[in-house]
Amino acid sequence: MSRIGRKPINIPAGVDVTVNGSEVTVKGPKGTLTQTFNPVITIAKEGEEILVTRPDDQKESRSLHGLTRTLVQNMVLGVTEGFSKTLEVQGVGYRVQKQGKSLVMNLGYSHQVTVSENDDIKIEAPNANTIIISGIDKQKVGQFAAEVREKRPPEPYKGKGIRYQGEYVRHKEGKAGKGAKG
Repeated sequence: MSRIGRKPINIPAGVDVTVNGSEVTVKGPKGTLTQTFNPVITIAKEGEEILVTRPDDQKESRSLHGLTRTLVQNMVLGVTEGFSKTLEVQGVGYRVQKQGKSLVMNLGYSHQVTVSENDDIKIEAPNANTIIISGIDKQKVGQFAAEVREKRPPEPYKGKGIRYQGEYVRHKEGKAGKGAKG
């Protein structure tokens, strides 16, 4: 049996969970999330816990068991605490700033790159080299952070670009200098 899948999910105070067949709605202080899951997996609310069970030991059921439990857990965490990703901008002259609801980035191009926040995603720029992307849906936060990073991914020679906080970028040695002609 899946070790993750069989763990019950505790519902914190102030969170309302509604299970309607294979559709789960979670309402909390930060917002509301609704998601439809595969009907093979049974999701049940018992008291202040959510239990995720599978009907049999088929390969599909086993693979969906832990996944479904983790997705429901992320919904509960999202409406209570929220999720965030921090990006670092490195490079001479590379900087970011928040203007209204958009993030304006100078990334070494001949033009400025602008990214707007939407209803699900909030962007902060506490300083010129840091971007904080936050929201209640873990998948949307991660996808938005990946799209921002894609504007100028870190290059391996000098390490310039946008990277996740704590991301290690392997450096390559540059071109060899002028050698003896042979």
